[in-house]
Amino acid sequence: MIRLVITGIAGKMGSAILKLALADSEIIVTGAIEAKNHPMINKTVYGGEGKASIAVVDDLSRIIDTCDVVIDFTDPGATLEHFRIAAANKKAIIVGSTGISDGDLVKIKGMEGARAVISPNMSVGMNLMFDAVEKLARILKEGYDIEIVEMHHRLKKDAPSGTAIKLMEVIEAAQPERGWMEIFGRKGMTGERHKDEIGILALRGGDVVGEHTVMFAGIGERLEITHRAYSRENFAQGAILAAKWIANKGIGIYTMKDVLGLNLFHPE
Repeated sequence: MIRLVITGIAGKMGSAILKLALADSEIIVTGAIEAKNHPMINKTVYGGEGKASIAVVDDLSRIIDTCDVVIDFTDPGATLEHFRIAAANKKAIIVGSTGISDGDLVKIKGMEGARAVISPNMSVGMNLMFDAVEKLARILKEGYDIEIVEMHHRLKKDAPSGTAIKLMEVIEAAQPERGWMEIFGRKGMTGERHKDEIGILALRGGDVVGEHTVMFAGIGERLEITHRAYSRENFAQGAILAAKWIANKGIGIYTMKDVLGLNLFHPE
């Protein structure tokens, strides 16, 4: 049995992860975290049929000894603190939070004893898209303009999405010889498109869970690859899969490519 603590338990992702974890025979949820002063603090959440309710607390260090793995979908500041606590106590952590700065990522990856899976998108389908986009970008070079369009619900706080940024990084790494010019939306007399531009457009509205499209626009043809998320359950499923995978792994910073075995076929 994998003992699991879930942070942000009252949020949409925390709730989705709890639901799947309680239905999984290989997992037992031993703790729940929310932000200080949250209305759920000192209350409980359902612990599963025949099991005790789970108390919600505001300090991971109080319950870190009860778990094997932490799953964190919170905000960048909280994630950094949760990561520090997990690493210091030699516990694994799954990080699905978005909006983490490059500086904080450097701090995270440099923490002694860290054992983590970090991904801006835990969806299995989305991570297969990362892999497919990398392959396409290695082949469709000169003569193909690359653009990224993403759309999310009206409540999303960061833009562009962490997934869109990851797609951009995958493309840039696949064609390192190009002097990439990153364009975040266009307005006014921008002039002709530079051959090394890579554009990202962020759309916001309604209750869209997440949609990402990468376009490879050539002369006389355009190839598009799109991933649409219709519920948060697919992200939760990926996080649960990652928690099971890392439970018996050694110290290291991993990605969903490792979890899905994609690095076995495309070593970096």
